[in-house]
Amino acid sequence: MNKSMLAGIGIGVAAAMGVAAVAGLDVFHSGPEYAKVISAKAITSTVKSPRKECRNVTVTHRRPVQDENRIAGSVLGAVAGGVIGHQFGGGHGRDVATVLGALGGGYAGNQVQGTMQDKDTYSTIEQRCKTVYDTSEKNLGYDVTYQIGNQQGKIRMDHNPGSQIPLDKNGQLVLSDSANKS
Repeated sequence: MNKSMLAGIGIGVAAAMGVAAVAGLDVFHSGPEYAKVISAKAITSTVKSPRKECRNVTVTHRRPVQDENRIAGSVLGAVAGGVIGHQFGGGHGRDVATVLGALGGGYAGNQVQGTMQDKDTYSTIEQRCKTVYDTSEKNLGYDVTYQIGNQQGKIRMDHNPGSQIPLDKNGQLVLSDSANKS
């Protein structure tokens, strides 16, 4: 073998290794590495959550009435009124005063018994509950408008991509969250 042949083989091997190294570095890749994010609009939903809200209230009750028609008060008032009316006048006037006293006393006794029955009350504490709804916003994702070169596209993502989205070697969006963190 002569020296020029060995030199040619050496130069050829070196050139082949250089071309392989350059190809491995992807020096000739001319496309963008990122898509520019033009807008990222959050998509939300309102969620209503029910909960029970209770409070204690004072409730006034009227005790059960034994004499709903107030007969006892009317009778006692009529007797007392008749006795008092009988003290006035004389003869036929006394009889009229007795009747008027009995009528007035009966009415007064009826009213007094009614007032006493209405005031015969007791109070209890009762719990009153109602269902109220709390609202909150739930994030469903982001509608993202992006640009690669002169072309625009839209995609829904589960996270906000920031100002750019990485592209793979074929110019496709890399959508996994782990690719954005590396």
